[in-house]
Amino acid sequence: MPRSNRNDNFIDKSFTVMADLIVKLLPINARAKEAYVYYRDGLSAQNDGDYAEALENYEESLKLEENPIDRGETLKNMAIIYMSNGEEDRALATYQKALDENPKQPSCLKNMGLIFEKRGRTAEEEGRRDDADGWFDQAAEVWTQAVRLNPGGYLDIENWLKSTGRSNVDVYF
Repeated sequence: MPRSNRNDNFIDKSFTVMADLIVKLLPINARAKEAYVYYRDGLSAQNDGDYAEALENYEESLKLEENPIDRGETLKNMAIIYMSNGEEDRALATYQKALDENPKQPSCLKNMGLIFEKRGRTAEEEGRRDDADGWFDQAAEVWTQAVRLNPGGYLDIENWLKSTGRSNVDVYF
C-alpha cells in the first residue's frame, strides 16, 4: 500500500489530499505525476525515519522523473539518508550527482563540506596534519561555492572560512 494511503494523522491526511488534488489538476504528463507520488511517499518515509522505504520510493521516482531540478532534489534527499547512515562516500557521490543535475543546490555543497570538515577533524585528532589540511581545503572549496550561491545563508560556514584563513575576499559576492 502506498505510504500516501497510510497516513494516520489529520495533518498528513490533509496534506496528502491537497497534494493529490494539485497533482491531478496540474497540466503535467502521467509519468511526471507518478514520479511526484513516489517522491512524496519517499519524503514522508524519510520524515518518519523509514530510510529503506524512502530510498525505494526515491529510486522509483528517479526512474520516471525527467526534470533535472526535481531529479537533483531527489538525489539530495537520498544523499542525506546515506549521510545519516554513515555512508559518507556514497553520500558524497550522490550529492555530486545531485549537483550534476542541478548545480544551484547550496545545501548539497554545505553537506559535502560537513563531511570533508569532519574528516579533517578526525585526521587532525590522529596527528595527520597534512591529511587534515587537505580535507579542510576541500571543505573550504565546496563551502565557498555554497556561500556564493546563498550569501548570508551560512553564517557559521562564513565564520569558519574566515577563522581558518580559508576565506577569499570575493567569497561573499
